[in-house]
Amino acid sequence: MRAAVYRGREKLTVEDIDEPSCTPGSIKVAVAHNGICGSDLHEYYAGPIVIPTEPHALTGYQLPLTLGHEFAGTVVEIGAEVRNVAIGDRVAIEPIYRCGKCPSCQLGHYNICRRIGFHGLMAPGGMAEYTVVPAWMAHRLPDSISMELGALVEPMSVAYHATRLSEVHEGDSAVIFGAGPIGIGIWFALRGIGVEAVTVVEPSPTRREAIAALGAIDVLDPTRTDPAQHIAQRTRGHGVDAAFDAAGVAASVSGALSCLATRKRLVAVAVYEQPVETELIKLIRNETLIQGSLCYTAVDYRAVIDLMARGHYDTTGWVSHVPIEQVVEEGFAALRAGRKMKVLIDP
Repeated sequence: MRAAVYRGREKLTVEDIDEPSCTPGSIKVAVAHNGICGSDLHEYYAGPIVIPTEPHALTGYQLPLTLGHEFAGTVVEIGAEVRNVAIGDRVAIEPIYRCGKCPSCQLGHYNICRRIGFHGLMAPGGMAEYTVVPAWMAHRLPDSISMELGALVEPMSVAYHATRLSEVHEGDSAVIFGAGPIGIGIWFALRGIGVEAVTVVEPSPTRREAIAALGAIDVLDPTRTDPAQHIAQRTRGHGVDAAFDAAGVAASVSGALSCLATRKRLVAVAVYEQPVETELIKLIRNETLIQGSLCYTAVDYRAVIDLMARGHYDTTGWVSHVPIEQVVEEGFAALRAGRKMKVLIDP
């Protein structure tokens, strides 16, 4: 079968590899679409970072391996002892490997397992015609959800999890710094729980236009409009009930903190390539909280799938499809250059 195999920094080749077989408790999925994640970009251009160069503690895999952890497809084979999935099921995959024994796992927070692994980063993933995963990773997709949306359940669950951690409620207000795929996902999630007063801050014209076309009304260019002043005017000096940093730069952190109301929280859901300094006096004066957000759990997957089934998400104008043979040129390179926003690889 054809697969995109990662061998190190800027070494990703599409090649023929052996088709995987099911083991007890696993399922084989014919992949429809697999999204390129920001973490994939970091691995390709600066890695290996989290991709193991020695056998991973939970999966046993190491370089080289097939990338891809954002995917959906159809179950074509099931292993012994599989009861919850059937051949022919359309599924989105929740790609987290967890130990089940560490304190985080024992509390149900397996998304911060001390030995966490990801299918497509610590095990051969979905940038291939077929992949084999543990059956418990599978979430069935209703017929009303397209495979395209199914491949977006993973990143949209990242965004939904961040929204849950913000503790905002219907009728509250929020600001999102960054209108890439995760920023768009946060916007969808906020609207899904009834938060309509949302300001989006994004310097890229392409991204501003994309989220505005989806229905976002209050979209700012921070090079022209000061977000803190704008929020102060919009909220009559109170500030917003939650801020989200989906940009991952010092300016977005500082800007987000300046927009918050008293005792509210900034949720950091970006990848930070450089250290970010924070003026603690800002936190002290406002009793502000900074909340980290990592991945998702099954709760977030179920919520996103439910919203998708009700027609809540729209891929128009920000999702592109690329054949697997063009994964580097029209996938990784196009994303890095800003020519595309979200790319789905079609094996």
